[in-house]
Amino acid sequence: MDFIEELRWRNMLHDCTPGLEELLKENKISGYIGFDPTAPSLTIGNYVQVMLLKLFKQAGHTPVVLMGGATGRIGDPSFKNEERTLKSDEEITKNLQHQLSQFNKLLKDEEGENPILIVNNIDFYDKMNVLDFLRDAGKTLTVAYMMAKESVKRRVETGLSFTEFSYQLLQAFDFQILYEKYNIQLQMGGSDQWGNITSGTEFIRRNLSGKAYALTTPLLTKSDGSKFGKSEKGNIWLDPNLTSPYEFYQFWINSDDHDLEKYIKTFSLKSREEMNLMLSKIELQPNWVKKELAFELTERIHSLSAAEQSEKVSEILFGKVNHLDDLFALEESSYSIISREIPSFTIAKKDMDKISLASLLTENFQIYNSNSELRRAIQGNSLSINKVKITDIQFDVNQIKFIHDKYLLVESGKKNKFLVKCID
Repeated sequence: MDFIEELRWRNMLHDCTPGLEELLKENKISGYIGFDPTAPSLTIGNYVQVMLLKLFKQAGHTPVVLMGGATGRIGDPSFKNEERTLKSDEEITKNLQHQLSQFNKLLKDEEGENPILIVNNIDFYDKMNVLDFLRDAGKTLTVAYMMAKESVKRRVETGLSFTEFSYQLLQAFDFQILYEKYNIQLQMGGSDQWGNITSGTEFIRRNLSGKAYALTTPLLTKSDGSKFGKSEKGNIWLDPNLTSPYEFYQFWINSDDHDLEKYIKTFSLKSREEMNLMLSKIELQPNWVKKELAFELTERIHSLSAAEQSEKVSEILFGKVNHLDDLFALEESSYSIISREIPSFTIAKKDMDKISLASLLTENFQIYNSNSELRRAIQGNSLSINKVKITDIQFDVNQIKFIHDKYLLVESGKKNKFLVKCID
């Protein structure tokens, strides 16, 4: 695979330094991307850069992850409107350890192997004093050169501390060390990192008389101009404890049709032929395309089981399941997801034996406002419980088999669904 050609087809190439394309065609090289552990988990926004590393690896090159154990304590001013709140050392360490495990999972081969190199830049600076750094790194670039960078110019007017101003030097010095120690010739990142990355190539040129390269991807935004990777509930995390697999799956299902081409080309690892098929169906079958993309990414980020369960939950909630067997096939843990998505009620099992259908649905849970309304629903053939159509208001609910011995899915019409949980 030709790495640059692949990025062009995917619309993932924003800029690169002259000579890089020729270098990649003739040589297998190492390239890295830096990640600062300032959040408790990687997000789907970070996954754009993970995809860049995966494609780089598929093209036969060696991807490297640089963990910002040092730079994460400083804060990158790029495209931030105000000074960051610094994280504690304990928080950075905790975040870094968790993200390391995520990278090991996300970047492993299909066979389970993970030969990718992961480096932590705290190792570069942990035993270096400030005078050594200022002598070795601070003399390389002029203040005028650093001030000319867009990431700095944007912040000077609103306020930029020396701490964040120095970030550019740290990132540049990182590149120099990686070039010298591991022969890493390429640094990649989002387009907002161009200034910092090219500062690194300048470090290598001036201090080592070497030749290094930069490559950036466009910043991914939604069709309405809003930031990619966020939902109404906030960030879309790659951690199931922060964003459940079902919520992750639904993020793609709920995406705007106009964003599908961008999402397919950025995130799918299907063959070019399969992706072209998906692209051809966006206009006439956007929901099918969304399901394909949602399943692929949920399986890759979480697991095949998580993707299958998320798909089944979605089908249950949106009316595509018509058989009781399908309800029972769903893992019990999935019903806790369903309970957060639709109105849910609890009742003691001992009370179920002595309660009527009418009392349960009108008095206890107020699904219907009156017995008359309940009767009309039954006469209209719109009430079912665990996929059993209710035809008589005197129906004994206890005749129905409970899902996992505790759940009842009440459906009134096609759209109104309620979950009843019987507890001991």
